Amino acid sequence: MRKDMPLIVAANRDEWHRRAAAAATWWPLQPDLLAGQDLQAHGTWLGVTHAGKFAAITNFREPSQAKSAAAVNKNSRGQLTLNYLSGQQSPREYLEELATHASNYNGFNLLLADQKNMFYFSSVENKIEEVAPGIHGLSNRALNTPWPKVEIGRAALGAAIEAKMPEDTLSARLLAILSNDTRAADVALPDTGVGLTGVGLDWERKLSSALIVSGDYGTRCSTIFIAGTNLNTNSNTNSTFTEYTRDQSGAIISTAAFEFSSTAS
Repeated sequence: MRKDMPLIVAANRDEWHRRAAAAATWWPLQPDLLAGQDLQAHGTWLGVTHAGKFAAITNFREPSQAKSAAAVNKNSRGQLTLNYLSGQQSPREYLEELATHASNYNGFNLLLADQKNMFYFSSVENKIEEVAPGIHGLSNRALNTPWPKVEIGRAALGAAIEAKMPEDTLSARLLAILSNDTRAADVALPDTGVGLTGVGLDWERKLSSALIVSGDYGTRCSTIFIAGTNLNTNSNTNSTFTEYTRDQSGAIISTAAFEFSSTAS
């Protein structure tokens, strides 16, 4: 781990290309919030604040099981990140309250952090877990589930951090990790079934790479967030947030970069 960079995040957002979204920026009506925005339901998939908050969400892909048709019409999961980032609760407080009504949403994984701790919550397991210092990976199953791209990404991230390279070199290495479009061998693929909760073998193949390029669905953007200096001190924390927007071929078509400070609590 790097004491000068207590939080390093490299994340891809995978979504249907037809679903409109706005690139990351400081939100005009919430000037302390830096995030992209889903223009359909107006939430966000990943964001940070000047106060040192961080939030990210992924869908939870379960093995195939019977679900009612109403399951696809539940509340938007992007509101969960937005509500935390916009509020005053600590990660644990927010998740304890959320656990009482998590069933109002389709399955999700939620990562929340402030300047002291990070917590993970799976709506399927309905369990709050403090995330210990280390190298972690999250896709569409539980935290650190050893899907091929999670294991490859964790190993590459660990090696990059261990190399103690300067931040600009580290950022370039993280982008390369997120840009890996190599698919896993069939024998290594997870089996999440078919139907509402699973995708079948053909889609498992398409989804097995870090960078997904597949017609109407794929990686829409790649985000690198690095919180600099120790968040447990009383000094300012210098953070960088870079979002790379991609087209349907996976190529980067625009970049939004931000550097800002937060006062540690």
